[in-house]
Amino acid sequence: MLPSVFNRKGSAVPRNFVDEFFNDSFLPRFLDWNYESTNTPAVNVEETEKEYLIDVAAPGLEKEDFKVNVDNNILTISSTKEVKNEEKRDGYLRREFNYSSFSRAFTLPENTETSKIKASHKNGVLSICIPKSEAKVKQVTEIKIS
Repeated sequence: MLPSVFNRKGSAVPRNFVDEFFNDSFLPRFLDWNYESTNTPAVNVEETEKEYLIDVAAPGLEKEDFKVNVDNNILTISSTKEVKNEEKRDGYLRREFNYSSFSRAFTLPENTETSKIKASHKNGVLSICIPKSEAKVKQVTEIKIS
């Protein structure tokens, strides 16, 4: 008889041939899976006097995995990544495919220079700098009533 396996929450998980074949990693990972935490990276937004700064913490993603665009003053940051794994063992062939994606959209304030937005990627963090435009002086006009 195989010993019990416990998931991160301390609950017993029954073991079987499939779990043994997949090195006990599939079932506990599946039971603890959380869509929000695995697919949506943390985002920090900061406003300075001259710009808005957005940092997206996405370890494991490279700059080629991101797509950043602006349409009608909406900044969209998205990513799609595919990971393939193949293992040959004891006459078996195991193939795993993992797809992950996310998309975040931000409505930009009217005082942004969308044509001057810059993005960079370093150490798993995508940084986006959105410059502010010159403050528009609102003209006040007095209208005479006749």
